Amino acid sequence: MKEITSGTVLRARRENIELRTEDGLTLVGELALPDGREPRATLVTLHPLPTAGGYMDSHVIRKAAWRLPELADLAVLRFNFRGTSSPRGASEGDFGDGETERHDLEAAMRFVRDRGLPDPWLLGWSFGTEVALKHGLEQPIRGAILLSPPLRRTSDAELAAWADAGPELLALVPEHDDFLQPEEARRRFAAVPCARVIAVAGAKHLWVGEKYVRRVLDEIVAEVGTAATPLPTEVAADRLADS
Repeated sequence: MKEITSGTVLRARRENIELRTEDGLTLVGELALPDGREPRATLVTLHPLPTAGGYMDSHVIRKAAWRLPELADLAVLRFNFRGTSSPRGASEGDFGDGETERHDLEAAMRFVRDRGLPDPWLLGWSFGTEVALKHGLEQPIRGAILLSPPLRRTSDAELAAWADAGPELLALVPEHDDFLQPEEARRRFAAVPCARVIAVAGAKHLWVGEKYVRRVLDEIVAEVGTAATPLPTEVAADRLADS
């Protein structure tokens, strides 16, 4: 057995993709699918703030793509928002402060529909949570999972719109978050009675440390419901990507 560490990549079918937005931009990304079987649900990942170094390879999103197709039968779609670069390449356009990124989300969801990917959930982190909250209800999603939501760009009206909507809403809030800590998060999310706010003791905004990555991935999978949690921390060698 091999321990799953920060650099572990599990087997999956991985495909470099491009998304085309309604306003004419090409975005670069990757789709990771379970190896040898169909996914049971789909995570559409929305990365942290590009102007502060966020991109599709931000570590929690990268590790979700590396692990969850194998461990939880999930399809994981990750891409660079407009104006964002990563080792995968650069997406066209300019940063839109959460507004024009609605077209990026729409393009990702069109890709999900065109590929027949099942049961889509949004997984936003920091800035990505703002895009999910502002524009997610325009899309046919099962729910949204929010990591470190700042609630800086999301208006009270945009948040309250989720109260009477069908999609589920889960917020994972670090105890020591730089922008929104659990007590204030519970107050703000009270506008959405069906939302669940989970405070994560000891964690910070960036979820640094394998302990916190594992907690986040467990909570994601528990919410989506495609595998038992906690997820394995060891795997057989033949489940590694390079085996």
